[in-house]
Amino acid sequence: MGDESRLRAVLELAQSMAAAHGLPEVAQAAAAGAREALGGTFAAMSVWERERGRLRVLVNTGELGEGEEEFPADESYPVRDFPEITEFLHERWARGGEARAWVESASGPRGSRRAAALRRRGRGSCVVAPIVLHGRAWGELYVERGRGAAVFGRADADFASVLAAVIAAGLVQYERLAEARRLAFTDPLTGLANRRAVDIRLDEALEEHRLTGARVSLVVCDINGLKRVNDTYGHAVGDRLLERFGTVLSLCGAAVPGALAARLGGDEFCLLAVGPEAAEVERAAAEICRRARDLDIGEGVACGMASTGDAIGPLRSARRLFRLADAAQYQAKAAGSAAPVVAGRGGARDVVVALADAPGAGGPQRRRFRGRPAARSPRPGDDGCRFTP
Repeated sequence: MGDESRLRAVLELAQSMAAAHGLPEVAQAAAAGAREALGGTFAAMSVWERERGRLRVLVNTGELGEGEEEFPADESYPVRDFPEITEFLHERWARGGEARAWVESASGPRGSRRAAALRRRGRGSCVVAPIVLHGRAWGELYVERGRGAAVFGRADADFASVLAAVIAAGLVQYERLAEARRLAFTDPLTGLANRRAVDIRLDEALEEHRLTGARVSLVVCDINGLKRVNDTYGHAVGDRLLERFGTVLSLCGAAVPGALAARLGGDEFCLLAVGPEAAEVERAAAEICRRARDLDIGEGVACGMASTGDAIGPLRSARRLFRLADAAQYQAKAAGSAAPVVAGRGGARDVVVALADAPGAGGPQRRRFRGRPAARSPRPGDDGCRFTP
C-alpha cells in the first residue's frame, strides 16, 4: 500500500470512528479500518481491565474462526499470558521511548503464546499495536494475515503504530462526547437523570403508549423539610439529604424494570416507568416513602403518582401526566400522607384529577394549581412551601 493509500486509510478510519455511537461501534470501526489499512484478514481490539488483570476483547472483525464472535460477551485473556502489553509500556515507553507495534509469525518460537495461537487458528502472522490513552496503556490493536499471505514486516508494524495513535485519539474524542452527553442528561449532585432526560423519555413513552398501549407511570416525590435543614444546618447538610434521597430513589427504582430515576430540580424527584403494572410502581413508591422516613435527616417525602393504568382520562400530553402526578404529590403533602397518593383512585369525582384539570392548572409553568384548595391545608413549615388556600 502506497503512502497516499495509507493516508486515505487513516482518514477513513478516523471518520468512521467519529460517526460511531457507543464503545462497541467505535471499537468495530477502529478494528475494521485497521484491518483494511494493513491488508489483514482478521482484526481485534481489546481493552486492558486492570481490576481483573485481563485483556478483554471488545470486537473481532474479518474472517472469524471457530468460536469467535464479532462482539463477544466475555472473551478475555490474563495479561500474564501476554506480558508485553504491560511490560513493554511500563519498562520502555515510560522511560521516554515510543509505544511501538511488533510483529509475530506462526513460525515463531515455541514459547510464544501468540505464535502458538496463530498456528492453532491456521493463520500466518500478526501485528500487535499498544493503544495508549492519557499516558497509560489502554489496550491493544491486533491484526492477522492468513497462512500463505505475505508476513507482516517492520514497515507494517510502524504503520500499525500510527493507526493505534489515531485510534487512541478517536477514543479520547469518544470519551469527551460521552462525558458531554452524560453531563447534558445527568444531575451533577445526585448522579440521577435530569429534567431534560425525563422530558425526552416521557415523550417517547407517550408515543409508545399511543401506538401499543404500553402503560406509563410517573411518580413525583417532594422532600419534606429541605428548607428547614438548609436554614438550620447549612446547605452542605441539605445537599447530603438530596444525595441520600437520590440513592433511595435509585435503589427502589431498580425494582421496577426499565424505570428512570431523576431529579427534576430543587427538592423534587421523579420515577418514570414504562410497561410495568401500576401496582408494581405503587409498591416501589411506597418503599421510597418508607426508606425516606428512615433517613437520619429530613422529614420524609410526599409522593404522588399518575398512571395510564388508572382512571385518569385521556392522556394527550406529557404535561398532563406531570400535572396529575404533581397534584397527587400536593395532596400527599397537604394530608401529611406516609404513603403515595395515586391519581384516579377516587371514583368519578377524583379530587386529584379535578385539581390537575382545573382551569389555569396547565399554564406555562407546572404547579400553577398549587394555589388551589386541597383536601386540607398544609401543615405550617412543610418543606418551606407556602400555599395560599
